[in-house]
Amino acid sequence: MAVYTEVSFDEANTLLQSLNLGTLQDMQGCSGGIENTNYFVTTDQAPYVLTLFERLSAEQLPFYLRLMKHLAHHGVPVPDPAANRDGDVVHALNGKPAAVVNRLRGKSELAPTVQHCALVGAMLARMHLAGRDFSMSQPNLRALDWWNETVPVIVPFVPAEQAALLRSELAYQNHVATLSSYGALPRGPIHADLFRDNVMFELDATGQPALTGFFDFYFAGVDTWLFDIAVCLNDWCVDLPTGAADALRTRAFLDAYASVRPLQAQERTLLPAMARAGALRFWISRLWDLHLPREAAVLQAHDPEHFHRVLRQRILYPLTPSSTQTPA
Repeated sequence: MAVYTEVSFDEANTLLQSLNLGTLQDMQGCSGGIENTNYFVTTDQAPYVLTLFERLSAEQLPFYLRLMKHLAHHGVPVPDPAANRDGDVVHALNGKPAAVVNRLRGKSELAPTVQHCALVGAMLARMHLAGRDFSMSQPNLRALDWWNETVPVIVPFVPAEQAALLRSELAYQNHVATLSSYGALPRGPIHADLFRDNVMFELDATGQPALTGFFDFYFAGVDTWLFDIAVCLNDWCVDLPTGAADALRTRAFLDAYASVRPLQAQERTLLPAMARAGALRFWISRLWDLHLPREAAVLQAHDPEHFHRVLRQRILYPLTPSSTQTPA
C-alpha cells in the first residue's frame, strides 16, 4: 500500500461524493505494502479505503472487485466495493483505475497465536467454498508462468548459491505441475496473499479474538485451494527468525480448515510441494521488488531473505498434514 500516485483532498472528495459515500473529512496515505496506491479516507458517513491500481488494468479489475462483492454477499467478511449509479465498481482517478471499499474493523495480529491461526484456517475454508459458484475467472497472475518468466531476470542479482536454488526449485515446481495428482487438485478463486497484515481481528465480548475480515484481494485468481493454504501456513505458522514451521499453529490451522472443508487425498500428498511453491513465489516477488523497484512517495520494502529461509526449511523439513514437530 505505497503511494505512487498522489491524490489531492478535493479529487478524493469528488469521487467519494459521486459514489454517495459522503463528504471527505480526513485522508491519509498508507505506507504498508508495495503494489498499489492506497489512502485511508473518512467521510461524514464512514471510513473507507481508496485504492489506485498501479499494475492491474481496468480490464483485469472486475474479477477482483466482483469476487469481493460475491464473497461479501455470501457471508465472508471482506471489503465490499462501492458501485456508482450504473453499477460499476471500477472507477478512474488521475488516469488510474480506482476502487473504494469499506474499511474493516479491528487490526492485524502480527504475532498470531494458535487461536488466531485456527480462525484464519476456518474462514479460508469458508471463503473457498463460497467462491465455488463465482461466475468470473482469471488465472493467478503470480503463478508458475510468472515464476518461469521472472527467475531468469532476477538471478543475475543474487549470489551463485541462491541462483542455483532458484533454478532447481523452479525445475521441481515445473515437474510437480505435470503430475496427474496436481491436475486433480480442487480449484477455485483464491486470495493468494493472505498474510498476517491482510486479516483483521477484534476482541469479542468475552475478550477472545474474533476475525473481522480478509482484505487486499488484488493478487487473487483461480488456482488450487492447496496453494492458498500453503501461502497461509508459510506466514501464519512459522517462526519468523528461522522460517521453521511452528507445529502447534500449523496443526491448529489445518484442523480448523479441515473442520469446514476436509482435505482430499491428493491435497494431503502434495502439501509439502505446495508449501515449497508458496515460499518460492514470495521469494521471487521480493527479489523482483528489491532489485527492480518502482519509485514511490511512501514505500516499505520486504526482505526477500525471509522466504529464502522458509524455502530451505520446507525442503529440509517437508511440511505435511501429519507434521508433529518443529525442527530445531
